[in-house]
Parts: sequence; structure tokens; C-alpha cells
Amino acid sequence: MRAAFFDLDKTVIAKSSLVALGPELHARGLLHRRTLIRAGIGHLWFQRFGADEKRLNRVRERVLKLTRGWDQDEVRQMVKETINEVIEPLIYAEALELIDDHLDQGDEVYLVSSAPAEIVEPFAELLGMTGAISSRATIDANGKFTGAMDFFAQGENKAVAIRALANMRGIDLDESFAYSDSETDVPMLMVVGHPFAVNADRQLAKTAHDHQWPLLSFSHPVTALSRSKSHTPFLVSAVIVGAAALLGGARLQRR
Repeated sequence: MRAAFFDLDKTVIAKSSLVALGPELHARGLLHRRTLIRAGIGHLWFQRFGADEKRLNRVRERVLKLTRGWDQDEVRQMVKETINEVIEPLIYAEALELIDDHLDQGDEVYLVSSAPAEIVEPFAELLGMTGAISSRATIDANGKFTGAMDFFAQGENKAVAIRALANMRGIDLDESFAYSDSETDVPMLMVVGHPFAVNADRQLAKTAHDHQWPLLSFSHPVTALSRSKSHTPFLVSAVIVGAAALLGGARLQRR
């Protein structure tokens, strides 16, 4: 059995999911305005220059500090109430087409993101995906975020989680696909036979060139409600099939 693994931010949607939810978090008193502005500036930096592991670890620590004391049920309810208005309009049409194409071919399709499960899982459900791999925050006995994390789905951890899922589900990773925009996701891309760099940052573009990975550009945000089983004019699926055929039997050495 094959599977397709999609990164979330800047791959399936046009910006960071946490940044997109920022105004709603501020409106509900969970985020200060100054923090919201800093997050927006940080997003612009990542869009232009990408993010290395060190910088992402700093962001993670800041986010964990901010979330300490948040109520898990309140966050889940906020995502449920706002996902259609806030995040859904950011979905790339090309990503939707690819997701539908993989599902039509009988592939399992997973959303893989360092964002928390409270955001990632509802979004994967909205898109009709098979499931999700995401970060898991530590929750105390009162249902509050502690500011710690049980699992951080970033870097090599994404590859570890994908391998574990593949073993459990009987997925052939050599025949599977992965899509991401960031150099930090190279371990995730290396773990499959058909990696694709989507809207790649500078470092990932260089790595993709060195490994002869196909580069894709997604640029047409739509909503999930606008999806159609008749393929869009972007012909992304044909590009994927053609690139996979060109790669043929060449398999990257998995980490």
C-alpha cells in the first residue's frame, strides 16, 4: 500500500496555521497584541528566508511558554468554530487536487505538521484525509496546557513518526510520496521514494536540486468547499505522475 504525506504550512495552506489563528487567539484573550505582531513579522521572515532547526526550536519554546495554562477544550472549540473562516480559505488548489488524486488512486493520505493536534487533526478531517501526524502538548489533570510537549513533530521526528505509521499500516515507503516546503523537512522527504519540494525555501531548493527532486509551485488559494472531482486546470497530478515515472526505479537512501 502507498501513502502520501503532506506538510501543512506553506504546502497545503498559504501561511502558518498558528499565525492565521493569531487574531482569533487575541480576540479570546489568549494572545497579547504585541505577540501577534511579532508572530506576523516572523512569518514574513520565514516566507522569505526559511527556517533552520535552531530558529524553529526557539519558536517552539516561545509558543510553549505562551500556551501554558490554556484550556485544551477551549482551544479545540475555537478551532472548530473558526477553521472554515480562518484557515480553509488559505488552502492551495494544487494541494487539494493532489490530495484528491491520491485518494482516488487508493493511497492513504496524511497531514504531517509541527502544529498541535488540536489544529492539525480537525484540518485533516476537513480535507477528507486518512489521518494526521502532529505535535502533542502535555496536558495536566485539569485539561490545561502545561507548557511542555509530549511529542514535537519537527525535523527527524517527522520521519520517525512516518516510519512508525508505515510499520503499523503496512505502507510501502519506497512507493510513497511526500510534499513539503522547508529544509527542516528533509528527513520526511528522504524517508519516501517520491519526495517533492513545494514552494521551497532557499535551502530546500538547493537540496532538491542536488538530489534531483521535482520542485512544485502552489499559488492559487481556494476553499475546501470549492473542490471538484473534475481536475483543475493546473494539471498538477500529471506533473506528479510524470516526475515519478522519470525517477523510475531510483530510490533515495532512507535515513
